[in-house]
Amino acid sequence: MSVADNIAFGTEGMPRERIEDLAREVQIHSEIESFPEGYDTLVGERGVTLSGGQKQRIAIARALATDPDILVLDDALSSVDTETEAAILSTLFESLGHRTGVVIAHRISTVKRADLIIVLDEGRLVESGTHEELLGLGGTYADLYRMQQLEEEVRRQPSGGGGESPDERS
Repeated sequence: MSVADNIAFGTEGMPRERIEDLAREVQIHSEIESFPEGYDTLVGERGVTLSGGQKQRIAIARALATDPDILVLDDALSSVDTETEAAILSTLFESLGHRTGVVIAHRISTVKRADLIIVLDEGRLVESGTHEELLGLGGTYADLYRMQQLEEEVRRQPSGGGGESPDERS
């Protein structure tokens, strides 16, 4: 099955232009264009030739192709970096328009623009509200947000600790 067939799976006669628009929406168009055969590249069984992030983005494009009334994304962006995630979410929230979106995620950056965020702890509802409301509560969500912010800051720091290398000391 080709990349194009994978995106259009479950629809009939989808024009290439629509397939490419969906790929752009999930920030994978330029990567597909760089594949040896572009959209005609065969992906292999279970997408073995694709990275985890590429598989996730193609799966989201395929879900959007059917124009569902309800779109459920369960940790659907966990394998993409935060910058790609932000770009996808920006486009996705715009395109949801008339749809209901249920987004299940561990990253707060994935859900912070949602109209309603429900926080579960060991399967129990512990908080709900908007991003701002939940931060104001100072509870579980706020703790997770602060922790994830710190992790992101550490990730952005240059590695190496800033000291001299052993070779420079001699």
